[in-house]
Amino acid sequence: MGLLDLCEKYFNTSNLYEVLNISEKATEKEVKKAYHKLSLKVHPDRVAENEKLEATEKFKVLGSIHAILNDKNKRAVYDETKSVDDDDYNVIIDRDWTIYWRMLFKKITLEDIQSYEKQYVGSEEEKKDLKVAYLAGKGDMDYICDQVQFARSEHEPRLREIINEMIKAGDIPSYKIFTHEPANKRQRRIAKENCEAKEAEELLQEIGGNNSLEKMIKDKQAARSQQMDSFFDNLAKKYGGKTTKANKRKTTSKSESNTKKKK
Repeated sequence: MGLLDLCEKYFNTSNLYEVLNISEKATEKEVKKAYHKLSLKVHPDRVAENEKLEATEKFKVLGSIHAILNDKNKRAVYDETKSVDDDDYNVIIDRDWTIYWRMLFKKITLEDIQSYEKQYVGSEEEKKDLKVAYLAGKGDMDYICDQVQFARSEHEPRLREIINEMIKAGDIPSYKIFTHEPANKRQRRIAKENCEAKEAEELLQEIGGNNSLEKMIKDKQAARSQQMDSFFDNLAKKYGGKTTKANKRKTTSKSESNTKKKK
C-alpha cells in the first residue's frame, strides 16, 4: 500500500497538506510545527497498548509526509503532480522514525514551558483550542481543563469569559453543564488539581540533583512507563509554568517524547 493510500486509510484524505491541516503555501516552519503537533497525538509511546500498532503506522506515515514536504525537490514534484513515488516511499518508510523525530525536536526545559505559556495564554491559539475542547466536551469544564494547555483553576474566570463571549456571538451553543455547573463539581476539579500539583512538585524535588526528567522516567520505566509518560505530559502542559521551590532550581524537563527503538 502506497503513502497516499495510507493517508486515506488513517487520516481520511490522500492530500499531504490536509493530513497536517496546513495550506499548500505553508512555510517550512509551519510544516514542522504541524508535523510535531500531530505526531505527538499518535506517538506510539503515548497511547494505550491496544492502540500501539495503529499509532506506529500513523507515526510512520506522518514522518514520511514531513520528509517529503521538508525536501524542496520532493515537495515541488508533489505540488505539481499530487502524487508520490512509491519506490522512493518504500525506501524512506524503513527509517527509524523515532530517531528522525528526536533529531528534529529538542528537549524542552522548564524555562521553555514558562516562555511558551506567556505566549499561549490569551492568544488566538488558546481561543481556538478552547472552542474545540468546549464543543468536544459539550461544555464540560472538567474536559476543557484536561484538554486546554495551562487551564488551571486560576484561569477559569478568564476562560469562562472567553467562552461566554463565543456563546453570545453565536459561535458555539450554550450547554447547561457549562452555564449551570454545580459548585461541588468545580470543587472536586480544584481538589484534583491541587493533588496533581503537589505530586508534580514532589517529583520535581526528587530530581533536584538529577538534571533530567527523562533519565528519571527511564529509571522508573520498568515499573510504570506509560503512567509516568502520561503524567509528565500533563505536568508540562499544566504545571510547568508554575513557580515552585523545585522550579527555582534549573532542571531540564522531559523530552516531548520518550521514544523507543523501532522493534
